[in-house]
Amino acid sequence: MKRRDFLKTNATIGLGVTTIGQTFADPNKEELFADKKLRLGFIGVGLRGTNHLQNALYRDDIVIPAICDIDPERIKIAEDLIVKKGMKKPESYTQGEFAFLKMLERNDLDAVVISTPWEWHTPMAVAAMKAGKYAGVEVSAANTIEECWDLVNTSEATGVPCMILENVCYRRDVMAILNMVRQGLFGEMIHCQCGYQHDLREVKFEPNVEFGEKGLHEAKWRTTHSVYRNGDLYPTHGIGPIATYLDINRGNRFVSLVSTATKARGLHNYILEKGGANHPNAKVEFKLGDVVSTLITTFRGETILVTHDTNLPRPYSLGFRVQGTKGLWMNDGNTIYIEGKSQPHRWEESAKYIKEYDHPLWKKYQDKAEGSGHGGMDFFVLHAFIEAAKRKAPTPLDAYDAAAWSVISHLSEQSISQGGTPQLFPDFTRGKWFLRKPNFALGDEY
Repeated sequence: MKRRDFLKTNATIGLGVTTIGQTFADPNKEELFADKKLRLGFIGVGLRGTNHLQNALYRDDIVIPAICDIDPERIKIAEDLIVKKGMKKPESYTQGEFAFLKMLERNDLDAVVISTPWEWHTPMAVAAMKAGKYAGVEVSAANTIEECWDLVNTSEATGVPCMILENVCYRRDVMAILNMVRQGLFGEMIHCQCGYQHDLREVKFEPNVEFGEKGLHEAKWRTTHSVYRNGDLYPTHGIGPIATYLDINRGNRFVSLVSTATKARGLHNYILEKGGANHPNAKVEFKLGDVVSTLITTFRGETILVTHDTNLPRPYSLGFRVQGTKGLWMNDGNTIYIEGKSQPHRWEESAKYIKEYDHPLWKKYQDKAEGSGHGGMDFFVLHAFIEAAKRKAPTPLDAYDAAAWSVISHLSEQSISQGGTPQLFPDFTRGKWFLRKPNFALGDEY
């Protein structure tokens, strides 16, 4: 069965009329879930999937009946980790790209974590929801506008939640700023900036300057997107936190965007420097511009500048800037200015504000988060998914969020290909955004 045929047969599902997750249990009945064990499966146990697996194994409220990966070496590593923890060896599914479908037929799975190449995220999440399993899907959740609708339509029709596993939403400083936004320190929101600015040349060419069939890890699949696509290919690390600040899908929505891209030089130059002009990959033409800039407008009148910059030498940065009528915070330089608190026209270091407005979730779980990966935020995103699935409750980030954030890739590609023409965002909530209330990290509950 070819992937396009699988997508064709599984993409069409009746348009739902329910709100995602509305049929699930009251998440506040804590006593009902204290001793409940979640039966959790893993689709994809490569580097990222293994990180999720290791974090799950620190918990005493999960069992792992099954795992799936087409790489036998990664399966062996995962099996050993599970058995070493004292759990029963899981059933492993390795026979071909569609082995996950057989795994999803099991009746002893409540939820699955999906950590696979981008092109498999949507079909796997859709299949999981149709099988009645909570779907926790790595970022980005979808590549095309059709895939975004597939996630929403399936979640609505089945009533099964799909959570985009965007860990940066749980970064400690990001959550402290969320606290400040909600308490009005910045005043009314006006403008935000974010992005994914990360030198990935060594990731895209491993080993040496190889990718595709000769590549290792992400170089096997990720680099090919840079050959054929020109747009913001990885927007959610930046836009996820900003969406929580601006109440996107919950009283506000993205309306339109325009995108531009620079010429493509970084990856080609890297090949020349490391492999020489005679290396076969020196002839590859990369379509992805080195710096992609996207400007989004919202219903409430805010603007958001999103930057994608992964092919040039630079330090890592998500480039956050949060600006309102009373001041602003900038991640680069860790600076802040609050009118009436800061000295006029003088930056302050943001550290004392980050400490003062530390989010209740971090205060409650900081010891458990330590060492979980990416500064602790990996604990929180998996914790939220597991706790929601245990309770059969709506996830704090849902299919509407997965669609609205991920569709930026598709729309930016369209805008660039049309010379910077504005693109309209679909309303994936079908009007429900207007009445939905903010629900992300409102207290110390996942």
